[in-house]
Amino acid sequence: MQRREILRLALALTGSSMLSRSRFGLAEAALGNAATAAATNLVSDAFPKDFLWGSATAAYQVEGAWNTDGRGESIWDRFAHTPGKIKDKSNGDVACDSYHRYQEDIDLMRQLGMKTYRFSISWSRVQPDGRGAINSKGLDYYKRVTDALLEAGIRPFPTLYHWDLPQALEDAGGWPNRDTAERLADYAKIMADSLGDRIGQWSIFNEPKTFTHVGYWQGTHAPGRKDPLALLRATHTVNLAQGMAFRALKAASAKPQVGGVIDVAPMNPATNSAADKAAAQRWYKFLNLWFLDPALKGSYPEGVLPPAQQAQLLGLRDGDEKIMRAPLDFIGLNYYSPWIVRDAPQGNGVPGLNTKSDWAAGPDEKTDNGWDIYPKGFYDILKDIAAHTNNLPIEITENGAAYNSLPDSHGHVHDRKRIVWLQKHLRELARAIHDGVPVRAYHCWSLLDNFEWGEGYSQRFGLVYVDFKNRQQRTVKDSGEWFAKVIAANRVV
Repeated sequence: MQRREILRLALALTGSSMLSRSRFGLAEAALGNAATAAATNLVSDAFPKDFLWGSATAAYQVEGAWNTDGRGESIWDRFAHTPGKIKDKSNGDVACDSYHRYQEDIDLMRQLGMKTYRFSISWSRVQPDGRGAINSKGLDYYKRVTDALLEAGIRPFPTLYHWDLPQALEDAGGWPNRDTAERLADYAKIMADSLGDRIGQWSIFNEPKTFTHVGYWQGTHAPGRKDPLALLRATHTVNLAQGMAFRALKAASAKPQVGGVIDVAPMNPATNSAADKAAAQRWYKFLNLWFLDPALKGSYPEGVLPPAQQAQLLGLRDGDEKIMRAPLDFIGLNYYSPWIVRDAPQGNGVPGLNTKSDWAAGPDEKTDNGWDIYPKGFYDILKDIAAHTNNLPIEITENGAAYNSLPDSHGHVHDRKRIVWLQKHLRELARAIHDGVPVRAYHCWSLLDNFEWGEGYSQRFGLVYVDFKNRQQRTVKDSGEWFAKVIAANRVV
C-alpha cells in the first residue's frame, strides 16, 4: 500500500528496516468490580467541554474543477493524467466536485454537529504558476468557503500545502530546489493578506514526510521521481519553507496561530537486540521528529544521517538553522498505524548510507486497504510527542480507516467496522487527554469518500458515501450518524 511503501523505502535511509505494521492486542486494565469499571469508562470516554469535533479533506482529493476559473496545473494533475500511475486509472479532475458543491458539504457538517473543518488550499488555484500573478477567482472561492463555514458556526482550519505543488515549480526543480521555499512564503503572505481577517489557525504543511519520500524517492506519488539525493534536499527545503511561511503568516495584520501537520507512529523493535532497538530509535526520529525539531530547535535529530555528511546531503548553508526555526503555536498529528523495525545494514544506494529495508508477513487484522489496527499506539505516540514538545497544544488533524462498504438495497451504508475502529481509537485519545496530553480538537479522516491519491477511488475513508458514478451523490453512512452522536454527547458512545 502507499503509506507502507513510503515508510519501507524511507526507513532504508535511516539504516533500519521495517516489518509490516504489526497487530497488537489491547491490554485492558483489570478492574476490581463492575461499578469501578463503569466509572472508569465514563471518565476515560469523556472529552473536555470545549473540545472541537470535525473532519478533514484535501483540495485535490475533493474539489475537482481541475482547470476551471483560471486554476493552473499541479503535479497531481500531471501525475494522475499519466497512464499507469493511478491504481484504477482515475484522476482528480472531478473528484467529489466540492468546488461546486461546497455548500452541500458544509450543510452535511452542520447536520452532523461538527464545529471545525480542516481543508486545504490549492496553491495552483491561487497562483497558477506558483509565482507571480494571483488568480482572483481562486481566492474568491476560498473566501466563499470560509464565509460559509463561519456562517454555519464551523471553524475554518486551512492547510496551505497538501501535496499539490504547481507544476511550473516542479519544472523549475520542485522541492529539492531551495527557491521553492521562497515561493511558498510568498504564497503564505497572499493567503494571510486575503483571509487573515477570518482565519484564526493555519497549518503550513500536511505530512511533509509523505510527499517528499514518495514523490522524490519512491516515485509512486507526484511528481514521480526516484532520486535519493533529491529526497534529502527536498526535506531540507520543506523545513526552510516551514520557517519562512510561519513568519509570513505571523506578519499579517491579524496574528493567527500557526502550526504544522505530521504523521506519527510508535516504532517498536522487532527483537530485543541492541541493533533493532537502535534502528527503531533512528526511524522514530526520521518519521516523527524530522520536520518538528528543525522548527522547534533549529536543528535535525542526531543519529539519523552520518554527521560528517549531513550538511552536504541536505544542502545545509550557514544560517539555515535560523531560517528553519519557527516556534509553532500547535502541532497537528495524523495517526493510522504503528510499525515494527529491525536493523538491516545492507546498502540501498542513498549517498553516505549503507542500509537496506526488508519486510515480513503482517497480521490478519487489517483495514480494507491493508493497514494494521493498533489503537493503543495512538495513546503511546500522543504521550511521546507531548513530552518531546513540552506540551504544545495538539490537534488531531487526521485519524480514520478505509472500509469499502457499499449501499444496501435501501441505499444505506452499514459500515460497522469503521465505527468499531473509531470507538477504539477515540477511547485511547480520551485516555491520553485524561492523562494530561493537551489535545484540543479531533478531525476524522475523512468527511467524504474521495480520490485517495495512488489508490484512486478504490479506497473509502469517508463518513459520507460518495457515488462517483451518479453525479457525486452524498449519503451519510452509519459511521457518520454514529459520529454525530459522539459529538452531541462529547464522549465515545
